Amino acid sequence: MSKQIWSNLSLEEAILIQNELTPKIQLFGCNAEKVKTIAGIDLAYWKTGTKEYAVCCIVVLEKDSKCIIESKYSFGEVNVPYIPGCLAFRELPLILDTIQKLDSNSDLYMFDGNGYLHPRHMGIATHASFFLNRPTIGVAKNYYKIKDVEYSMPPNEKFAYTDIMVDGEIYGRVLRTMKDVRPIFLSVGNYIDLDSATKLVCELANNESHIPLPTRLADIETHKMRKELQMINR
Repeated sequence: MSKQIWSNLSLEEAILIQNELTPKIQLFGCNAEKVKTIAGIDLAYWKTGTKEYAVCCIVVLEKDSKCIIESKYSFGEVNVPYIPGCLAFRELPLILDTIQKLDSNSDLYMFDGNGYLHPRHMGIATHASFFLNRPTIGVAKNYYKIKDVEYSMPPNEKFAYTDIMVDGEIYGRVLRTMKDVRPIFLSVGNYIDLDSATKLVCELANNESHIPLPTRLADIETHKMRKELQMINR
């Protein structure tokens, strides 16, 4: 995969690539009970002068014990511009660089972002799955509105949810991981069904945060590493 090629992609070319991948999505294939290790993935950005940088952090957990197995990061200059609906082209190079540093191949990857909840079902969690060949899940903090479709707020109860329907199809799920907290926006990435993804996210939620543990820990790491890297490279 060439970062240089991706940096020169037009919107039309990016959408064409997404549309070619969409028919290959499989909303099945993962037995949640057999998942032992999960990697949480997040990125953080900053600017130094006219240049933009990002750091990607991946934290791998043992699902049952919630213990951290390993944590890796990569950082670098970002040359791919932000194009709405095409975030994966901007983030994937650094994500894949970080994955290459891992000592283990996780059973499942969880992203701070969307998957199937995307105009072409090709959020970062879905697009990345074609490089990882593993089940993926997208967990977003904010709602990505598609075709002006609003979501219904789930009841104020732990693990209550409502589905996000667009043109009669379920794109994702609004999930409240605990009472009296904001919901998260869950979508399948690939190679897993929505109910199995929901089960795993609920198992990995705790009282410290409404965000599941893998992406929460990755988020904490990206903020820490961004601060350190900014100090070094300013």
